[in-house]
Amino acid sequence: MMKKFDPATKLQQLEQFGEYGEVNPSVTDAATFTFMQAQTMTDTFSGETEGCFLYSRHWNPSNKYLSDALAVMEGTEAAWVTGSGMSAITSALLHEVNSGDHILASMTTYGGTFAFLKNYLPKFNVEVTFVNTSKLEDVQKALRPNTKVIYTETVANPLLQVANIPELKKLAQTVGAKLIVDNTFTPMIISPYLLGADIVVYSMTKFINGKNDCVAGAICGDADYINSLIDVNKGTVMLLGPVLDPLRSSNILKNLYTLHIRMKQHGANAMYLAKRFEEIGIKVKYTGLPSHPEYELFKSMANEDFGFGGVLTVDLGKAEVANAVMEEMQLRGVGYLAVSLGYFKTLFSNSGKSTSSEIPETIQQEMGMSEGLIRFSVGLDNNIENTFNIIYAVLQEKGILH
Repeated sequence: MMKKFDPATKLQQLEQFGEYGEVNPSVTDAATFTFMQAQTMTDTFSGETEGCFLYSRHWNPSNKYLSDALAVMEGTEAAWVTGSGMSAITSALLHEVNSGDHILASMTTYGGTFAFLKNYLPKFNVEVTFVNTSKLEDVQKALRPNTKVIYTETVANPLLQVANIPELKKLAQTVGAKLIVDNTFTPMIISPYLLGADIVVYSMTKFINGKNDCVAGAICGDADYINSLIDVNKGTVMLLGPVLDPLRSSNILKNLYTLHIRMKQHGANAMYLAKRFEEIGIKVKYTGLPSHPEYELFKSMANEDFGFGGVLTVDLGKAEVANAVMEEMQLRGVGYLAVSLGYFKTLFSNSGKSTSSEIPETIQQEMGMSEGLIRFSVGLDNNIENTFNIIYAVLQEKGILH
């Protein structure tokens, strides 16, 4: 396994300058670009010219700076940034399938992704089978000759199951399918491409940007794949147009360089809370606890010294209990009752009624999602012990601790 890859150092080694030598790359506030010769424009349209920019739906210099940085961080040859995480996910999936094809997807996945796979793709005659991708035998049984994609999240939202990326890659190869991995929960911690994934997607809205001030996504892969995505005649992102604003690209690029520091602090705080929850008898799930079923698998795939991530869950049994606890935690300053994750403040929500609400309750039950599940995206608190003490007091007052 690749234990020596250091995405943070790789990123620090990347040198990018503005057009006048600025330490921050310039923001190219332009939708279209001029050419000195008409033939150069023609060649650029046909993809035969390197280093020329045509139109910002295709490439923009600011977006390319961010894309190049993401590729370095992921260990891929290239990347392309999008206007949202969902546009990255849907574009990557649509690019791989035609009518009559089959996708094998993780049953436990972000609600928006589930809705796209379950409710939207069938209109194009693309069939999707949902399985527990942690059970490799179930994946193998569900594969078909026309399976074009195995889709999974590195750490599943919200139940925190861990995908065995090297083994899923082997299974994908048996039918010539692509392995697409959403790594939103674990940037820098796990590098799916280097473990065998063909394509890595992100919601950069979350940890990568870290400020919840914009919506953005990314697709990372080899150069031929990224070029095929932006082909002017048949490239999915070129024709669907989910372009990211260049000013936002510039902002995210600057935030990217603090990602390693933030992920370590998110992870340290989440580890502290998870251990304390376990000590007081709360049903908690966190990839950094030896009690997590895939704890050893996670460690075997993780890059060293970046922690176990900032997301954990606790199960309080009933939705009304979870809601009462979350409301009180917000009142007492623990964090915000809000969806999303990767923010510098702690965010918490009842997954079954929020980010997974697109998933029918019967399937939630099949997944093993409790109606009282609270997903915590643990923030960058400087005094996490005090944060726990507040949560502990709330749990006591609500009669949850005995």
